[in-house]
Amino acid sequence: MLYSKTTPEEKRLRFRELLASGTIAQFPGAFNPLSARLIEEKGFAGVYISGAVLANDLGLPDIGLTTLTEVATRAGQIARMTDLPSIVDADTGFGEPMNVARSVQELENAGLAGCHIEDQFNPKRCGHLDGKNVVDLDTATKRIRAAADARRDPNFLIMARTDIRAVEGLEAATDRARALVEAGADAIFPEAMKDLSEFQAIRDAVDVPILANMTEFGKSALFTVDELQNVGVNMVIYPVTLLRSAMGAAERTLESIRADGTQEAQVGSMLTRARLYDLVDYEAYNRFDTGVFNFRIPGTD
Repeated sequence: MLYSKTTPEEKRLRFRELLASGTIAQFPGAFNPLSARLIEEKGFAGVYISGAVLANDLGLPDIGLTTLTEVATRAGQIARMTDLPSIVDADTGFGEPMNVARSVQELENAGLAGCHIEDQFNPKRCGHLDGKNVVDLDTATKRIRAAADARRDPNFLIMARTDIRAVEGLEAATDRARALVEAGADAIFPEAMKDLSEFQAIRDAVDVPILANMTEFGKSALFTVDELQNVGVNMVIYPVTLLRSAMGAAERTLESIRADGTQEAQVGSMLTRARLYDLVDYEAYNRFDTGVFNFRIPGTD
């Protein structure tokens, strides 16, 4: 009932243990708090909160238009709904190093288990689009140092994302990954790797956990979790998968209503009333106060 009973500190410790376990962890992307609860129910290890999803949910493109307040608020709403650790995309840190430091503390306050900060210019671009620009090494490492120095919980994970592979090549990506680890990064997110051998090159370059982004319609093939584990990847995210699935279903339903004058053709693919009530744990509220839940759901007798 209400929110998670697991504290943010416990979630962060669990996340650290998970990354050190020698197995790969799958973090689907939640697009709202209820989807985070579904991710947990289906047995996944954690929840990812995508900057693209947060922007798209506001009707905006993923080009750095969201603010720290918007991201911290929405990410906190998602994180508090699950006992799983949640990590969030903090884009470029929302400003200069001092802003990055503040961002980390705001995300700690919001209950996140960690965040990743990238080395693009601001305004940034989606990591799987062409035409990206990355900052110089000094700027990139200052962001990570500021983030690492600012955290108060040592288990809050600072992940450095680098987009330099698409701009300067794989060797530049391995060099930058090493430098970001030296600056204090607990993990590396190498964006837009083209094949498994490139993930292997990053694995060979650093001794911290690495993340693979398995986003649809991107630069990387959609490798299986076993393929990624075999090249040393510790964590895989599916950032926009649930949002795309949900919006695809919504579009089909609206088209059906428009064409047929009724949603009848789509009802069979919808989440039922009973299932929705189960996800929001309606009966637990009934046990707390029978005045809240004093009726029967049709078809459940």
